[in-house]
Amino acid sequence: MYNPKSDKAEEFIDHNEIIKTLEYSNNNKNNRKLIEEIIEKAKEKKGLNHKEAILLLDNEYEDLNEEIYKLARQIKKDFYGNRIVLFAPLYLSNYCVNGCVYCPYHYKNKHITRKKLTQEEIEKEVIALQDMGHKRLAIEAGEDPVNNPIEYILKSIDTIYNTKHKNGSIRRVNVNIAATTEENYKKLKERGIGTYILFQETYHKENYENLHPTGPKHNYAYHTEAMDRAMRAGIDDVGLGVLYGLSLYRYELVGLLMHKEHLEAVFGVGPHTISVPRIKKADDINPEVFDNGIDDKTFEKIIAILRIAVPYTGMIISTRENENVRKRALELGITQISGGSKTSVGGYYEAEPVEKNSSQFDVSDLRSLDEVTNWLLKLGYIPSFCTACYRNGRVGADFMEVCKKEEIHNFCGPNAIMTLKEYLEDYASNETKKTGDEIIKNEIEQIENPILKEKIIKNLQLIEEGKRDFRV
Repeated sequence: MYNPKSDKAEEFIDHNEIIKTLEYSNNNKNNRKLIEEIIEKAKEKKGLNHKEAILLLDNEYEDLNEEIYKLARQIKKDFYGNRIVLFAPLYLSNYCVNGCVYCPYHYKNKHITRKKLTQEEIEKEVIALQDMGHKRLAIEAGEDPVNNPIEYILKSIDTIYNTKHKNGSIRRVNVNIAATTEENYKKLKERGIGTYILFQETYHKENYENLHPTGPKHNYAYHTEAMDRAMRAGIDDVGLGVLYGLSLYRYELVGLLMHKEHLEAVFGVGPHTISVPRIKKADDINPEVFDNGIDDKTFEKIIAILRIAVPYTGMIISTRENENVRKRALELGITQISGGSKTSVGGYYEAEPVEKNSSQFDVSDLRSLDEVTNWLLKLGYIPSFCTACYRNGRVGADFMEVCKKEEIHNFCGPNAIMTLKEYLEDYASNETKKTGDEIIKNEIEQIENPILKEKIIKNLQLIEEGKRDFRV
């Protein structure tokens, strides 16, 4: 049945193909010569297929594991340099008709506070996020055709883009909502969204159906085929991800890469981003009941393998993870992180009382955006608030073409510097500003193109004078 070009979920994510792949890896994980050959192939930085990737994940030779981690770090540097994109989630509504057993928004949960933001409340949330320094949001909402229809999502996007406060503006709205129709994806495209994100949760069909016993999300095929509908509707950038801890992680890695291969086979371009969330404790949810949790060491290796297997794709880690885990993840392949995040509905504008919890999950990294920015600077990264590729039309296949040539840093580096300068001037603490300005000076010296260098220096001066929104 396996056919990566098929439009049917059970054929491009074929269970038997995954099982055969896992057996293949079990039979070859002590084949040192084969593993070394795969590592050599990976050094070409053109990616790996699902069979090759799982074999590297299962590898137990410690010296070869060190090579894998070293290669992941090098690929991250070659494709993305030292920049890290920052964003924040914005929860619009936690009304939901699904019965997902791992999510506190499930409709049977009667003690969580249900909320839906009005457009006026969304404006207040956006201003609060702008006053922190954010330029890029990912909107979240439960699936509820009555409370959260597509018209509500579209109107909310308009409100977000139209809200301006002082020097603040949201320049990119990514959307993480339930699988929907091709017609609705066209409407999202027309509203100027960035990436459409949808986590598969698990690629194991039987487990998927058991974890989603009721509601529209129970339909495995409709959910899994959502990215095809989104891309047919003209959405250039889509984001994949599984929720590690629901099913066995080896199965999930293979399924995720098969999904990536399917998108490449059908549309000529893979996912713009891959997210790596792990299930966390939340209201009415105990992650231990799933008995598939992965330790930090395994989690880090998954990140490294994904970076090697899909070198040109952005990778996202959220505040589900603590500071130490995020630090290691950044080294091995992560390119985007959230900062100062709230997973409650309306949590930015006004602190939520404990007894009125509306959060989707517990946050492990509680630091403010300024603290995260300062931390990144001290680790040697350039915190980036850039949205230039999206607004300049470098999306989808065009973005991938530039990225695969290892040229995306020629755009991202200068844009990261300029957006960081905006942040430092408008929002940073004195300590962060001092550290950031020193980093910017060092980064400018490394720009080899004299014309570009002169242009960036001039734009930085204009930013100090109050001008905003420069991009390459």
